[in-house]
Amino acid sequence: MTLLSVNVNKIAVLRNSRGGDEPDVVRAAQACLAAGAHGITVHPRPDQRHIRPGDVDALARLTRGHGVELNLEGNPFAPPRDGYPGFLALCDAARPVQATLVPDGDGQITSDHGFDFEQDSERLRPLIAALKAMGCRVSLFVDAGCAGLENAAHIGADRIEIYTGPFAEAASRGDAGDALERCRRTAEQAHALGLGVNAGHDLSQDNLGGFLAAVPGVREVSIGHALIGEALYAGLDATVRRYLAILSQAGGVARD
Repeated sequence: MTLLSVNVNKIAVLRNSRGGDEPDVVRAAQACLAAGAHGITVHPRPDQRHIRPGDVDALARLTRGHGVELNLEGNPFAPPRDGYPGFLALCDAARPVQATLVPDGDGQITSDHGFDFEQDSERLRPLIAALKAMGCRVSLFVDAGCAGLENAAHIGADRIEIYTGPFAEAASRGDAGDALERCRRTAEQAHALGLGVNAGHDLSQDNLGGFLAAVPGVREVSIGHALIGEALYAGLDATVRRYLAILSQAGGVARD
């Protein structure tokens, strides 16, 4: 079955908007895990707009204590600065099970594109090696239908994460066929290259089942924005359980 990793960035956004410690990111993550989530995802950014290095440390302790995965996302090219030690330094301290590398710039509201392998492959190679030496599984954020996917395997990545924003946008218009086909072909190409496949961005209860029905062998979905928004109405426990029911119904065998 495809695994669910809950992204708790939005809990930190709400906390930071007021200052102080509430709502508590670790308590929210604990509630997600108690409901059955298989892991926790966070994307600490250099501007610390939501998740901060201290949150990463606390969530690393929480996930280790529960025997589940912490997925740490970030731009490995972003330089350290006051309060932000750099992505590799965060991974070295927290030792997440998975490090997902994302080519987002400081000014981006959210991640909105994958790596350009022609431009980025050789820069990524030593960073991937360093992360794997820390014991991290390494996933690369990619656009569905991207060129040069074979380079992800050649430079040592273990998985890719398909950027599903365009699919979600098309699904909301009722016209997801072409976007789904690009995702399907990318997943099949990744499997042929020996890469595992994750997926994330704007997946929701409305579109997740259709996505998994069309795209083979997805190992993990990372869901935050929609899940936290839905939880405002139904609560975290009920919302996580609804996602798990969708994953269970989708069934299938996830492949490395």
